[in-house]
Parts: sequence; structure tokens; C-alpha cells
Amino acid sequence: MIEAAIFDVDGVLVDSYAAHFESWKRLGKETGVTLTEEQFAESFGRRSREVIRKHWGALPDAEVARLDRRKEGLFREILEEHFPGMDGAADLIHGLAKEGFRIAVGSSAPKENVDLVLDRLNVRDRIHAVVTGEDVQRGKPHPQVFLVAAERLRVAPDRCVVIEDAVPGIEAARSAGMKSVALVSTGRDAATLRAAEPDRVVRSLRELSPAALRGL
Repeated sequence: MIEAAIFDVDGVLVDSYAAHFESWKRLGKETGVTLTEEQFAESFGRRSREVIRKHWGALPDAEVARLDRRKEGLFREILEEHFPGMDGAADLIHGLAKEGFRIAVGSSAPKENVDLVLDRLNVRDRIHAVVTGEDVQRGKPHPQVFLVAAERLRVAPDRCVVIEDAVPGIEAARSAGMKSVALVSTGRDAATLRAAEPDRVVRSLRELSPAALRGL
């Protein structure tokens, strides 16, 4: 039986598509690089450093790290101005906690990004484990982020369900031996997510409940 829920952050707890794209555009303007929306959508869900290495060309590691920090700083500035929390996210987390679920966040994002989201949603006291990009060496679709989350929750992987909005995250959940729910969020389409073979596809977090997740 499912005992734990692991939430991705971007596109699941916060509707961050527009904010991320805008931060990439601002970074591109500063550095003379153009990232199209098609390129951005293709990379959404992957670590920023991977995107920089792919689209900014061959750069020293220190410069990649600097651009990464700048991009994420721009992203947080945008979110501070307007925080689009995902509809139903806080209610679902509180409902799961009341039903005894162990709850984690598993994201490749920087800790500062995750902290901002949890604080704005006012759910930090309901989260039993937080895994960010600082805690892992491999990004999704590698399962490391979810396996670390399960270990910190002290729950076996096959008793965990991952809520994700991106194909790399769904693949990571499967590789970890976990169930997965795909959320069709901004910039995503149901057909692409279904092709990744999650256990369920939803268009809103309000379609989920403790009973629905246990039923997986």
C-alpha cells in the first residue's frame, strides 16, 4: 500500500513555467544567447546547468555555475513579485498529512527555490523530507532524487508515489520503483505525459486525494 507522496516542485506545487521562461530570457539578454520557447519546453524539468551546457556552448565549470546562480536568482525575483501557487497543492498536502502519509519534496531545483515555494504555500510543517539539487549528483531522469527522498522518509520505494509534470520525472519515478501521477500543467500535454506511462494522468491536483493515491 502507498504510504508516502513525493512532490516535484516546478509545475506541481507552483505554476512556474512562465517565471522560468522569463528568467531564461533575461539571462539570455544579459549574455547574448537566445533560448526559444520550444527549446525551453524541451528542457523543462532538467537541471539549469544541463540547459546552460547545452545551449550556451562549451564553458568552464565555474562560468556554468555562475550563470546557473544568476538564472535562479532571476527566477526567484520574478516569483517574489507574483507567486502562482498550483491550485489544490496546499489542500492536497494538508489532506495527506491528516491521513498519515509521509510527505517529501524531490526537486532538482536549488534549495532557495524550494524554500520559497514551501514558505509561500505555508506547508513546510507538513513536509517530512526535502531533497533539492544540492543533495544529488544526478538529475532526472536518474532516480537519485526520489530514492534519497524515500530513504529520508524511511519508506520503501514501492510504497511511494511521485507527483510529477515532466517526462524525465516520470521516468525517474519508474526507475526508482515508485508509482507516479502525471499532472498536465502549463506547457505540458496529456499525450506526451501518457506516452511516458505514468500510473495516472490528471489535469488538476484537486482530482487527487489520500484514497486515490492509496488506490494506486
